[in-house]
Amino acid sequence: MARYVDIHPVDPQPRLVEKVVDHVRAGEVIAFPTDSGYAIGCSLGNKEGLERIRAIRHVGDKHHFTMMCHDFAQLGQFVIVDNADFRLIKSLTPGPYTFILKATKEVPRMTLNPKKHTVGVRIPDHKISEALVAELGEPILVSSLILPGHEDPMTDGWEVNDTLGNVLDVVVEGPCGEAGPTTVLNLVKRKISRVGAGDVTGIEL
Repeated sequence: MARYVDIHPVDPQPRLVEKVVDHVRAGEVIAFPTDSGYAIGCSLGNKEGLERIRAIRHVGDKHHFTMMCHDFAQLGQFVIVDNADFRLIKSLTPGPYTFILKATKEVPRMTLNPKKHTVGVRIPDHKISEALVAELGEPILVSSLILPGHEDPMTDGWEVNDTLGNVLDVVVEGPCGEAGPTTVLNLVKRKISRVGAGDVTGIEL
């Protein structure tokens, strides 16, 4: 069964954050709350972790994973951002938005869209998520924790633990956004790929 860790939603306890991050560094798969429901994640370059997440989500090898970053400086190491996109991303982050951009060579090949060499990136507006990524020192590779046959991410830690505790290593308890998955802005194709938790009013691509 997964380890069940209850982290304070406003002042995440450093000891508990460090404990969860140690599991990520060890190659384990975690579920944790974000500003757009629960996410399931592992470390960059963790091939076994990626396969486990695909199996839990029932998605194929073309599924787009997202790199959850701590801040814009970290995000900028992994994607190519021009001036217009810089302004747009800065105006919408932190928040429940995922941006599809061309990846730099810092991104593990297994993480990329194989044909387009793009990757999704986001900066969450959520204390627990922020604390985990900051402690790790690099992005967490994530996917929204949407069960097969469902459209929205799971939103309760206890339910995640009851349903998936046998296939996860760590479940972090904490409140999360319940407005659905992130809004996806494809800045390569200049289109809104998915309308979700992030407001799209006034966004021009």
